[in-house]
Amino acid sequence: MAHTAPTPGTAGSAGQGDLNPWAASGIIFAGVLLLVDGVLGVIKGISGIASDDVYAHVRNYTFMFDVTSWGWIHLVLGILLAVVGWGILKGAEWARAAGVVLAAINVIVNFTWLPYQPIWAVISIAIDVFVIWALCTERSKAVI
Repeated sequence: MAHTAPTPGTAGSAGQGDLNPWAASGIIFAGVLLLVDGVLGVIKGISGIASDDVYAHVRNYTFMFDVTSWGWIHLVLGILLAVVGWGILKGAEWARAAGVVLAAINVIVNFTWLPYQPIWAVISIAIDVFVIWALCTERSKAVI
């Protein structure tokens, strides 16, 4: 049983074109997180649109919108995040770049949303920061 060194591009080698399993798993998880964050955004949006008294009313806040406006913002952004999350899970090329952009936008939106729902906003920000990291770390194509 002679032991041979793996050739570039085969299992066990660390060539540039190889898929990093940790980063690939991170990309899959990022797709799932975007999908879940999108669904949560839709729920935030629907609850904000349906009733103005669901969230706290904040006075003297720099980013002053009424809760219905915030509801529409979260609803539209949630739908886009869910679609992009699904695209990432399907391995679409456009979805990775769109995922980074939309996650960054979602970080900003949730930062401005902090006074209304601080815990939910911080969780969404943490999810989006991980998604941005995962999508920017690995450059391989195939996910699933």
